[in-house]
Amino acid sequence: MSASSPTGAARDFAAVDLGASSGRVMLARAGGGELSLREAHRFANRPVRVLGTLHWDVLALWDGLLTGLRAAGREAGGPLAGVGIDSWAVDYGLLDASGALLGNPVHYRDGRTDGVAAQVAGVLPPRELYAATGLQELPFNTVYQLVAARGSAQLAAAHRLLLIPDLMAYWLTGRAGTELTNASTTQLIDPRTRSWSPVVAEALDIDQGLFPPLRLPGDPAGELTPEVLAETGLAGPVPVWAVASHDTASAVVGVPASGKRFAYIATGTWSLAGLELDAPVLSQESRRANFTNELGVDGTVRYLRNIMGLWLLQECLREWERSGTPYELEPLLRDAARAEPLRSVVDAGDPEFIAPGDMPGRIARACARTGQPEPRDAAETVRCVLDSLALAHRVTVREAQRLSGRSVETVHVVGGGARNELLCQLTADACGLPVVAGPAEAAALGNVLVQARAAGVLGGGLAELRGLLRATAPLRHHEPMGDAGAWDRAAARISGGREVGR
Repeated sequence: MSASSPTGAARDFAAVDLGASSGRVMLARAGGGELSLREAHRFANRPVRVLGTLHWDVLALWDGLLTGLRAAGREAGGPLAGVGIDSWAVDYGLLDASGALLGNPVHYRDGRTDGVAAQVAGVLPPRELYAATGLQELPFNTVYQLVAARGSAQLAAAHRLLLIPDLMAYWLTGRAGTELTNASTTQLIDPRTRSWSPVVAEALDIDQGLFPPLRLPGDPAGELTPEVLAETGLAGPVPVWAVASHDTASAVVGVPASGKRFAYIATGTWSLAGLELDAPVLSQESRRANFTNELGVDGTVRYLRNIMGLWLLQECLREWERSGTPYELEPLLRDAARAEPLRSVVDAGDPEFIAPGDMPGRIARACARTGQPEPRDAAETVRCVLDSLALAHRVTVREAQRLSGRSVETVHVVGGGARNELLCQLTADACGLPVVAGPAEAAALGNVLVQARAAGVLGGGLAELRGLLRATAPLRHHEPMGDAGAWDRAAARISGGREVGR
């Protein structure tokens, strides 16, 4: 039975999608050939710095989640067939033996992991760590956070460690589990066995007993507790389903691809660009190229590289607002489209751009260091950002093909960046491949598709689920245009005369 030939009548689901800057609860209806999505509630996700440490305000997220479920229940006008939660990766909360949270989770952009990767390399060399986990070295990976927290009072008192979506699911149900796609971002999972890596845990003295049992996308995660039902006004029982709880894993489910010869770029604060494979790529060449092997739905591997993403643009807008010269995004994008193309580009993967603060200044300095003209105004800065992101997309898609042996015919851009027509067209131009843009809400749709299949409303595998997406989601197509050689020359300007990433 395929998803387009329904296994059950349409039912309502709530998809909780927590992003780095905002969260939302989406009400979806799936089944009977139908797949629709509307926003029930959106809420801000504002990190808070306390005594020098940057934290997530997890109780504000919880309050937003409950408010969203209450709104979804009112809009549905009937029972919900499920709730699923996805969020960003790597961060976690620690619980004591009674199940109480031992403090606000630390933000992955906090500086506590500065220099920790080098410490870990002295114990577990990068080639061995990559052979064991296949994960891209990023300074904020969970494994580095745990090493940085070693000796702290919180970690000493911890009985359980729950990644952010698992923490929310625990508060909803009272049942603890660790969903696999998000666990695979911790740098503690072996992508071949799809279980914890004893090599890493033993070498770094990390207690794997902190993690509750692994769950797969589609596994039941419990039911809403009586307290949550009372708080939200929902009629029970309401099942909570483990979905692909890393938002990128859900977004990849939400890629409306046909066949296997596609690349995806899940855009938002980060751009996660890569391929969907059947097995990990664990070569040392892959490690040196800084590709990661994260786990996906139905036994797949998300072979990808993290690129700085629209964070660069978001931080520019915040800096201009702080300095008293705020800009509206749409007019700025129109001005950027008229600006000189490829006048200046930066390496969008440079760690210099990870921290918040004065992004326009850092971009200008990066241009100057590579002998390129500094942007003269906001429009040129935005054009530099978008050209640079498109260039990073090109490099990553090309490298992923070469290292995996999988060729690509189409690039799918999903997530918030799918709404940015200039970025999508520039990505098509840079990659020399057609780009299909949309859906913008790929993570929430992927969340719902896994829930609906688990609930028996939809059937089939990823191909059938994606077929339903193609039939229901609004998509835009961009064909490559312009001078391909101009992109080659731009790449050489920031890579010492060779293509970036090669």
